[in-house]
Amino acid sequence: MEVFSFERLIAYQEARRLVVDIYKIVCELPKEERFGLGTQLRRAAISITSNIAEGCGRISFKEKIHFLEISYGSLMEAFSQIQLCVDLGYTDQNDLDSIRHKFSYVGYLINSVRKSYIEYLTRPDS
Repeated sequence: MEVFSFERLIAYQEARRLVVDIYKIVCELPKEERFGLGTQLRRAAISITSNIAEGCGRISFKEKIHFLEISYGSLMEAFSQIQLCVDLGYTDQNDLDSIRHKFSYVGYLINSVRKSYIEYLTRPDS
């Protein structure tokens, strides 16, 4: 079976797990919020993994870096939206606390891949 390069990235694998957790939170939102905040949260979550994958499909390292930066931005967007869910009483602080470390870890992994691409670009022989 063919495996795409992004599937081997731990950043992508962990981001997929986080997206599943985010979807579970969205399922717990009240019906009247599933379209508004729920849709925004799902889109931000999907963007995390989608941009990692899209970046890996690019040839230019500058483009790869760009898509990783978008992915990281989507990660932060999703986190802020879950904070809003807590503020609005749609979920409790325990839900946020239980996945906060996953957001941090995925962010660390995305930035690690990004830094490795930057190091490659700035090597004297590249």
